[in-house]
Parts: sequence; C-alpha cells; structure tokens
Amino acid sequence: MYIIVVGAGQIGSQVLELATASENEVVVVERDPEVAEAASQTYDCLVLNADATEKETLEDAGAADADAIICTTDEDATNIMVLLLAKEFEIPSLVTVVQNPEHMNVFRRIGATVLENPQRLIAQYLFRAVERPSVEDFMEVGGDAEIFEVTVSRDAPIAGKTLSDVGDEGLLGTDLLLVAIERDDGPLITPRGDTDVQAGDVVTVFSRVGMTDDVISIFTGTDGAR
Repeated sequence: MYIIVVGAGQIGSQVLELATASENEVVVVERDPEVAEAASQTYDCLVLNADATEKETLEDAGAADADAIICTTDEDATNIMVLLLAKEFEIPSLVTVVQNPEHMNVFRRIGATVLENPQRLIAQYLFRAVERPSVEDFMEVGGDAEIFEVTVSRDAPIAGKTLSDVGDEGLLGTDLLLVAIERDDGPLITPRGDTDVQAGDVVTVFSRVGMTDDVISIFTGTDGAR
C-alpha cells in the first residue's frame, strides 16, 4: 500500500513506525526541518521537508498513486486543507486526527475517517481507570453506547449462569449484549445460549446505555467505582 503521512511529530512518528514495519511504501511530508531530518534518519521512507497544503508538494509525494493519506498535525485547518487537496487527487482513503470536536462534521463531510484529539482520549482513559477500575478497556460507539471489557467477579449476579438463564432472569435486558468471553489461556468464546459465565472471565459487552452503575454491577456485584 502507498501511504502519505502528513506530519512526523508525536503521532506521525508512531504511524510511520507501524506503516514502515508493515512494508508499505511510505512518504512523509513534514514542515519542520529538524523533525523531517530526524524522520529521515529513523524510518525507511521518503521524507519531504515541505508544506503539504501546497498542491505541488502532494504531487511530489505521489498523491496521484497514493492509496491513503494520514494527517497527523495538531492544526485542524492544516489537516482540512490537505484533505481537500487529497480529494482532488482522488486518494481513496482519507484519515486524520481532529483537535476540536466541533470540527468533526467538517471532516466527515470531506469524507475523512476521523480520530478525536488523542490527548483528550488519553485523559478519558485515565479518568475511567479511576472511575471504573473494574473495566479493563472501553470504546465509545455513538451517543451513550459503549463497548467495554470487564472481569466477572464471584459475587456478580451473572456469575455461574448460562446465557439462557441470564435471559430468563432479564439480567441483560434489551440494552446489553455479551459479545465475547476470554477464559484463562483458552480460545475466545463466542457466547451462545448454553454458554456459562464464570468468575474470572473477561467479558466484552456492548451497552446501549454506556457503563452505568447498574450495568457494571451485573458483572462485578458492585457499581465498579472505588
């Protein structure tokens, strides 16, 4: 895959590491001479010390042949300009970080796949680690809905029951869906009616209402907070 990465800073350098390790053909565009030089010394890719908001720069980067462009700068205006130019070259996949959530719809109208401000996401994870220590990982899906992983405790209402039993008791209701179960070092379990949920299982849950106290208590026997 031929990928253009715009920006070689904290986020861009991580993208470069992943992209070059996967043996993709990668070109990075970086305005800062020192950052560009560091990237050229570190990664097996072509580095252009130039301004990606100029059409000529994207031409030099081979935009006409690119499969994807990933914008990683910390300026939404810059990322928008680059993506608008990328559309002129008909690059199939447009991906970008977004610093200001209010700009999300602008990027989506362009047709980009967007990632919210990474610093905010990190802060959210850190706060959730304090607020819900029993939750091992989570992802917001849209609205209040979330997908999360949680370890089932011994005194959890769901522990020791099959999904059929859980359904009969109405424990999960219509807002919760058990997606997967990890048990010891065994293979991932796809839950079915006769699947039992055991204490110590790490379950992946889809919740339309998010990680409320009532939802967490089904798997932990408590509200999941300290």
